[in-house]
Amino acid sequence: MSLFISDDLSEADHSETLTGTFDSGISEHPSDPPSNSQASKKADLAGPGIGNYEELENILPRDYNPLLTPKETQKALFHLKRYIEDNLCKELHLMMVEVPLIVDAESGVNDMLDRDGSRTPIQFHISNDRDKHPIDAQIVQAATKWKRLALQQFDCRPGEGICTDMRAVRKDYFLDHDHSAYVDQWDWERVITPEQRNLEFLKSIVRKIWKVLVGAEKFAQEMFPELRQPRYPNLPEELTFIHAEDLLAMYPDLPRKRRETVILQKYPAVFIVGIGWPLLDGYPHEMRAADYDDWITDTSKETLRDTHGLNGDILVWNHVTQRRHELSSMGIRVNAETLRRQLEISNLLDNLKFPYHQGIVNDLLPLSIGGGIGQSRTLMLLLRKAHLGEVSVTVWPKILKEMCAKKNIFVLE
Repeated sequence: MSLFISDDLSEADHSETLTGTFDSGISEHPSDPPSNSQASKKADLAGPGIGNYEELENILPRDYNPLLTPKETQKALFHLKRYIEDNLCKELHLMMVEVPLIVDAESGVNDMLDRDGSRTPIQFHISNDRDKHPIDAQIVQAATKWKRLALQQFDCRPGEGICTDMRAVRKDYFLDHDHSAYVDQWDWERVITPEQRNLEFLKSIVRKIWKVLVGAEKFAQEMFPELRQPRYPNLPEELTFIHAEDLLAMYPDLPRKRRETVILQKYPAVFIVGIGWPLLDGYPHEMRAADYDDWITDTSKETLRDTHGLNGDILVWNHVTQRRHELSSMGIRVNAETLRRQLEISNLLDNLKFPYHQGIVNDLLPLSIGGGIGQSRTLMLLLRKAHLGEVSVTVWPKILKEMCAKKNIFVLE
């Protein structure tokens, strides 16, 4: 289903939704008043995570009881991972391939995540051969750019692609219930034709991915029927599509995270289209890196409105945490023209010196669509868990572990 602004979505309807949301305490930042300012919108672009542990303590569920034991959880994890990988490959015509954990810093292939330089990779020096042939290496933050190179390496044709069991480290995240320094994703990429660089094709791929996630939930509940709980409704069969411009028009006085929270009260699973281009209020829905997703392409001929961008995010309402929950970010990738334009807007034209960027501007790399699906995020949702640490093993600060233990949330160590 695609959602656009229409007469039946009245101002009264908006007001009722907003009032109910904030009165019930459902908001991204419960300590903040439900008013808006340009400053709050700018602050909302600062990056992921809640912000402080006092706020997190108020947000974590108070009456949580896990539905599966740790042993049952581990069994479910590995069966679900196999189900999702197999069915992603089937639906999108992908093959599983190996993916790097470290890359050469000079390659420019690491993912900077956004374009403001706020989240940088871990870099280290490899003093190979007594520093005669050293390498400055980085731990990947995502395999986004590497995958496009891999499409060429594995000789993928239009309609074919790759899927990876990607591991990464993002050291600049605030560690809360759904952000960790350790990142695991199903990172995928598929070759497309020039004619497929449009919103309808993007939506067709999103629907295939959604079909896999809905199927995975049913698969989990066949293994463990106790996961079927009336208080935790299943994912809807159909995903709602809404453009970031339309979402802003519906709730112009709210910052981005609150807009997402409110729309998820009406539609519990959405794909927000057009992330990265400045919206009517002057702010992008969220920052995006300049060198992979295409967020600049004019899509007004398809939407009949002033819209840009061939990318988006899948978000759902998490009934355990009672919060917005991002599962995936994806998009049609930049071509030679849009890469130059996005780098220019972002004051990053110097990046054209890197082999990856040269491969795009010289038409040496295939056109593609791709994305990442958070593994722990998805598994946390499907297994009705309150914290990422219940489905993945990583480091957490003492304050968070103690806070979770008081609420019957026990993270793996």
